[in-house]
Amino acid sequence: MSTVLTKDFYSKGELDSSDSGSFKGALSPTDSVQEVPTLGAAVAKEAQSFWRRSKHELDSVATQPSVFDDPVTLEMYRPPAVWENVHRFDPSARWTWREEYRVVRKIDVLIMVWACVMFFSLDLDRSNISQANTDNFLGDLGLTTNDFNLGNTLFKLCFLIAELPSQLISKRVGPDVWIPSQMVLWSFVCVSQFWLSGRSSFLATRCLLGFMQGGFIPDVILYLSYFYTKTELPLRLAWFWVSNYVAEIVGAFIATGLLRLRGVGGRAGWRYLFLIEGALTLGVGIASFFMMPPSPTQTKAWFRPKGWFTEREEIIMVNRVLRDDPSKSNMHNREGLSVKKIWTILKDWRMWPIYGLGIVFLVPVTPPQTYLTLSLRNLGYTTTQANLLSVPSKFLGMILLLAFCYLSEIINSRIIATAFLQVWALPLLIALYTFDHSTSPWVYYAVVTLITGFPYVHPVQVAWASTNSSGVGTRTVSASIYNMFVQAGGIIAANIYRDDDKILVDKRGNRVLIAICVMNMALYALTYHFYSGINKRRDRIWNSWSVKVRHSSLDGKHQDELPIQVLMLRALEFYNM
Repeated sequence: MSTVLTKDFYSKGELDSSDSGSFKGALSPTDSVQEVPTLGAAVAKEAQSFWRRSKHELDSVATQPSVFDDPVTLEMYRPPAVWENVHRFDPSARWTWREEYRVVRKIDVLIMVWACVMFFSLDLDRSNISQANTDNFLGDLGLTTNDFNLGNTLFKLCFLIAELPSQLISKRVGPDVWIPSQMVLWSFVCVSQFWLSGRSSFLATRCLLGFMQGGFIPDVILYLSYFYTKTELPLRLAWFWVSNYVAEIVGAFIATGLLRLRGVGGRAGWRYLFLIEGALTLGVGIASFFMMPPSPTQTKAWFRPKGWFTEREEIIMVNRVLRDDPSKSNMHNREGLSVKKIWTILKDWRMWPIYGLGIVFLVPVTPPQTYLTLSLRNLGYTTTQANLLSVPSKFLGMILLLAFCYLSEIINSRIIATAFLQVWALPLLIALYTFDHSTSPWVYYAVVTLITGFPYVHPVQVAWASTNSSGVGTRTVSASIYNMFVQAGGIIAANIYRDDDKILVDKRGNRVLIAICVMNMALYALTYHFYSGINKRRDRIWNSWSVKVRHSSLDGKHQDELPIQVLMLRALEFYNM
């Protein structure tokens, strides 16, 4: 146990302006003290092992120091009464590492695994258009490469447009309601592709799928943030995106079987592909209504009367997340955002570099990836061979995804890990540019496989944007804006390879990709210096303040002595790089 002073002491003592931060005067007989349990040792922000997490004595206290340990800041950050988990908030709660590890494992199994299943379903429906391409999809519908590009562009555009509205709906009705609803809606559209008849119906379904699927990923990320701390979420997002690759690998094998149904009932095999995979997503969507509790303390339901977690586990979940990020109690899970709040978030220029990177960082590798199966067919491989030959690039991408997500945590740098994608792509794109019709198909396949098996650093940048956003409302909007820029980059990428070029030796398109790759390297360097400059300025400002001013910057007092303090608070935030 340790003794701390209650709020009465802080209101009566006068903070000395010296650097020692001492209080003038002694305790009076009316000042009160109270006993609170001892905190656990703070976890050092040191380099992590690649293979194992930091070791702790399992029965030692895991509760980390936070603003809730100071009587003054406790009242400043105390969760509002309307917050859905407020009944489990207890600043004096203490728990051991053994308990915390057990709770996190339980969350991983019950929450994280199902999130991966849902993402698997999304990508199964999002990527099956590439597999359909190997079964004469364009020829059956009388489409050209430009029509296919237009369909991809419309999909990305509608996906982009739906991002922010989807997030706002999710914030209002709750992701546990909206996400399953999205899945059911887009599964109907996916199934309807069985009856495609030509260019118009193809473009219409592309638009509808974009509208229905837009916002799904940031919705799920926001939902996961209710359960995980800031240090836990990035690596969970890495595994979340692994399900994307698993879907593409499994989808290739499913397509190999389903496309053999060509001729059954006089129908093309790609029609059965859309029909059956859409039906699978419908089943997952319906199940998601029952598998997604609204919050850590709301797992009980008529079909789950005992809930998933005990009262003790709920206390641990709520308090460990709040101690990591007190802003997570700013809004309850059924609270919408005002137009004024959205506009304020949009004006936050400190997030703009991350948005800017979102629009261009995947462009150099996206066109070769989109046209991989079609290019393999043009090289003379059969439908089955083209689908199976796409698997190695997916497997390589999955391994590199995990490697670079772990790397970003080990070196504690988002920019270094994400910029390496451009270093990976540049020499391979230059090699691709030199190819002509005399190049061996297997050489072409090897280089394109390496390009399309690139280190997928998108989860790192998503976590980067989330970490640099303060509060649930800001995180909600910034995640949507970032993803909108990523989709805009997809629109650009979908129109680089054109029908008047031969995709296998597209000199013009590959020149553009090389130029964008070089530009991206410069952008990452500029972004590093941008955030480095902000952080250095923050340190200079903070170090120039006396202890009294620092204290006032936290409790909001003495505003008459700090005429520019309110304006400077935003500058005092630390930005991850």
